[in-house]
Amino acid sequence: MEFANVIVEKDASIAVLTLNRPQQLNALSYDLVKELSLAMQELDRDDEVRVMIVTGGEKVFAAGADIKEMAERGPFDARIQERLAYRDRINRIAKPVIAAVSGFALGGGCELAMSCDIIIASETARFGQPEINLGIIPGSGGTQRLTRTVGKYRAMEMVLAGETMSAADAERFGLVNRVVPVELLLDEAKNLAKKIAAKPVLAIKAAKEAVLKSANTGLDEGLEFERKSFYMLFASEDRTEGMKAFLEKRKPEFKGK
Repeated sequence: MEFANVIVEKDASIAVLTLNRPQQLNALSYDLVKELSLAMQELDRDDEVRVMIVTGGEKVFAAGADIKEMAERGPFDARIQERLAYRDRINRIAKPVIAAVSGFALGGGCELAMSCDIIIASETARFGQPEINLGIIPGSGGTQRLTRTVGKYRAMEMVLAGETMSAADAERFGLVNRVVPVELLLDEAKNLAKKIAAKPVLAIKAAKEAVLKSANTGLDEGLEFERKSFYMLFASEDRTEGMKAFLEKRKPEFKGK
């Protein structure tokens, strides 16, 4: 796949998508969001790919939406609605997605990172939802995901005052999984991706769905969903192989069936 604003690289079962508007600090223009969405959807259908990594490079992840582009739009502009539709499709990717964040992840950039399943941050990473300074609020999940992760009071400070959060604080508040030196960021993300990619595909998909369900439903509904997925996996060949290999003290050979 070749795009103007996103670089896609495949290494065996791992796909790395790099935002590629460095002169604009990877501002999330309509074209970039569209290309990223289309690329991720295509990779989601690619049986060879097990895990995706989204990154922006060492200096910046994404410094927010393309304000020059947005300033020309009205409240019900079709272009804005289409952009949000492409963002929603990113949120529905079935395969695990890891965000490797270095530098600024602000506004839409912070929302993009939070829409991933795991966030690995470099020591220079900085997260924030400064939309209030432009007379708007987050529009791609910032108020919802941030609050569920760091809590109401910290989220209120970031959203109402436009305050940013350092990588160290992001780790302390549970916004990122861990913080590593800049030069180790992509290697750390790839190592984790390889561990996940080695696991059984059906179980990985079910596990991701169940965890996401917990964020969007009550406990009883989430438990019911988890239980159904648990039972369904007992019908898979991978479940039989995994348990058999465990009892025989050997490495399992999962086939995604």
